Amino acid sequence: MERATFGGGCFWCIEAAFEELEGVESVTSGYAGGHTEDPGYREVCSGQTGHAEVVQVEYDPDEIAYEDLLEVFFTIHDPTTKDREGPDVGSQYRSAIYAHSDEQLETAEAFAAELENEGLYDGIVTEIEPLDTFYEAEEYHQNYFEKNPNDAYCRMHAAPKVEKVRKKFAEKAAADD
Repeated sequence: MERATFGGGCFWCIEAAFEELEGVESVTSGYAGGHTEDPGYREVCSGQTGHAEVVQVEYDPDEIAYEDLLEVFFTIHDPTTKDREGPDVGSQYRSAIYAHSDEQLETAEAFAAELENEGLYDGIVTEIEPLDTFYEAEEYHQNYFEKNPNDAYCRMHAAPKVEKVRKKFAEKAAADD
């Protein structure tokens, strides 16, 4: 198993999208990229800790490649809007990739550059840097969409991302149990 860490707005939304993929063993919501040790949700939401809401994806590289995760990541959020995703505004909602290895770092940088070169995005602002520390979010944030599918925020923001993954990445989507 390997890990990848991504921030692309509210962690509830990107967690739900990545959970759709075959080869993804688990997705954990949390915080990364800041300067406060072991922050809580309220602290992160204040924008004072420097952390982004992120998800840590544990995946089997024999079933799904890191490049596939990058493709999904760039598809399910807007990597050209600084410190914002949909209705969520602030540095805690920034687009970010926190690499677990030099190889992931180089792959993510090359992937983002290629998207720009192909003209798919203009002005990618995604922060790409080595992961320092990942802090797991409080339990009530884990699997939030799965536990709260009728929550208005989830219906408006997470559900469309899940549907996009199911349609665009159908060949990579996990079969329903």
